[in-house]
Amino acid sequence: MATNHPRLGVDIGGTFTDLALQTEQGLFSEKLLTTEHAPEQAILQGITKITENAGIAVSEISMIIHGTTLATNALIQRSGAKTALITTDGFRDVIEMRTENRFEQYDINLTLPTPLIERQHRYTVCERLSATGEVLIALDPDQLKPLIGKLKARAYQSIAIGLIHSYVDGRHERLIRYELARQLPEVSVSLSSEVSPLMREYERFNTVCANAYIKPMIKSYMDRLIQKLSDLGACCPVYLMHSGGGLISVDDAVAFPVRLVESGPAGGVIFAAYIARSHGITRALSFDMGGTTAKICMIKDATPNTATSFEVARSYRFKQGSGMPVSIPVIEMVEIGAGGGSIAQVDDMRQIRVGPHSAGASPGPACYNRGGEYPTVTDGDLILGKLDPDNFAGGSMKLCRQNAEAAAVAQIGEVLGMSANDSAFGICEVIDENMANAARMHAVENGEDLSEYAMIAFGGAAPLHAGRLCEKLNIEKLLVPPGAGVGSAIGFLIAPFSFEALRSDYQPMAKLDIEHVRVLVNDLARQSGQYVTHTRAKQNRLHQCKAMMRYMGQGWEIPVSLDINQMENWNKPYLTSRFESAYQALFGRTVGDLAIEITGWSVRTSTTTDAPKLLEDKIRGQQHSAISSAPPQENTRSLFDPARKSFVDAATINRSDIQASMAIHGPAIIVEDETTGIIPHGFTAKMMMDGCLIITKNLSAGAPA
Repeated sequence: MATNHPRLGVDIGGTFTDLALQTEQGLFSEKLLTTEHAPEQAILQGITKITENAGIAVSEISMIIHGTTLATNALIQRSGAKTALITTDGFRDVIEMRTENRFEQYDINLTLPTPLIERQHRYTVCERLSATGEVLIALDPDQLKPLIGKLKARAYQSIAIGLIHSYVDGRHERLIRYELARQLPEVSVSLSSEVSPLMREYERFNTVCANAYIKPMIKSYMDRLIQKLSDLGACCPVYLMHSGGGLISVDDAVAFPVRLVESGPAGGVIFAAYIARSHGITRALSFDMGGTTAKICMIKDATPNTATSFEVARSYRFKQGSGMPVSIPVIEMVEIGAGGGSIAQVDDMRQIRVGPHSAGASPGPACYNRGGEYPTVTDGDLILGKLDPDNFAGGSMKLCRQNAEAAAVAQIGEVLGMSANDSAFGICEVIDENMANAARMHAVENGEDLSEYAMIAFGGAAPLHAGRLCEKLNIEKLLVPPGAGVGSAIGFLIAPFSFEALRSDYQPMAKLDIEHVRVLVNDLARQSGQYVTHTRAKQNRLHQCKAMMRYMGQGWEIPVSLDINQMENWNKPYLTSRFESAYQALFGRTVGDLAIEITGWSVRTSTTTDAPKLLEDKIRGQQHSAISSAPPQENTRSLFDPARKSFVDAATINRSDIQASMAIHGPAIIVEDETTGIIPHGFTAKMMMDGCLIITKNLSAGAPA
């Protein structure tokens, strides 16, 4: 990963802003509290600090790669632009009617999420296309004049256009945009036929509404950030990580900001996939736990699971169907729990609940001594001895144990008659068990056995909880890579430039027009290739094609990978065979003589990258020794051991003091600037030559608690 051209990855999270700088001397990292009201301030402070530590000038940075939670936060907090929706007559209430699915079938008091755009801000036009693209009612431009007058009078900042069946032909949407550009040139416009050209109007309308809602904010933020970077001396190109695990230009990110919704976590999965490939791990479970959320992703053969839709802003945090569906290419990450800053409380059933509310960066957990009054996961970790109050974040922050204990007793202990220590154990055990249950459920849904997986932990809080999670999931191998505390930012430095173009195109297999398919796929390849070209990437380009296929009568499709370089050999038997193989792998069987149909296509264009090499030993400029049997310098700290259900004296070792091939037996604590790793009882840790800490379960260890 060494380079003569320093590159910087920056990830803005809900609690911390992470930076990773790749230079010829090694990999440098920083972790700062996110400046919520002006996120760019933490970036500027971090750049100044990290370049000083690396001994380079800011002007030497050749590229900045950025990921952010701003898009997600704006959708959750409803803090985006004043937005209108223009749709077809009769479809004004689609985003409010949703679908027939109920995420809590028997809850008579069920509260559905509020539509992103309220009814008084939704407008209709008289037009209609058929599902095959035939014009049933032509759009008369004259009818747009009074509509545009209303839009102008209400001073909208952004307008979403979503017409019925526009995924087949977007001519009417483009006509409306043309008229808006003539009369309201200052207003931002988003078309569903460009943002998400997929069937199912509820999902498509939601996606274009979300894109329009956050578009002005993201543009303003990026303009502001680039100007301030320039003022600081960083005049290099800036790229953004998108939800599908690739990099796009600022212009494309501003045009499709909805694709940034999962940008930070996507970088972390790219990092985990890199580590898995480096160590020859064919089945890996990435575990990302930061200050706000915890997420997992299944990675097979160094390739993360992907999807074409996901939910954001759930009203019931872990209930699928309770959020806003967004139809974009995305790495399939499952939110399984809360983060370090998530607040714990006792519910009406006298049970400890953790999340979904978070203390964030301000005021933060009670132990931050910034005015927080509620106990969080971080407070529980501190009370249990997992964290050193004097050396948190490399000593840049001092934690107050007394505040943590007072908050835990006030909110948990006094209600349940528990001590501060028991309250802290309750908080951590609840969040760990919740995460384990969610991970098990996701594995079952995908027909997987997690005991066959190796876990790769990253994020500030993940190494604190990953060992306990492995115990509960019967996972025998855990990897904590170097730089794990800023894993997503490092992932940005590894990610390729990429863009995925999608389009719905319904065809029964029995009537498949293969020439039409070839034209469509070539057009998607051209379209996705244009976005990669905009990044000025010099590497060769790789096209990956998928067909969305199903048995006739089924409600959802599965992605079927196809070799785009063999397109001249595509035919009905080939496509049928590929579908049946994919269906068999996913469900364990095929379904008799049912007819097959194709509902859509996607082509992902990405730059090729060299086969991953092992991470360099140079982490933050420190060179690990090759092999040594001398024990590292260690202290001890009182740590709560769940196996013994009591506090024990655990070895506390600085990660930089651990030499390759050394064995460290749990319970033990591994300390580094951005995170802390816990080695559970019954596990042994060894440092690999590439700086990865591999923690394995001892054969004599008992069953998980």
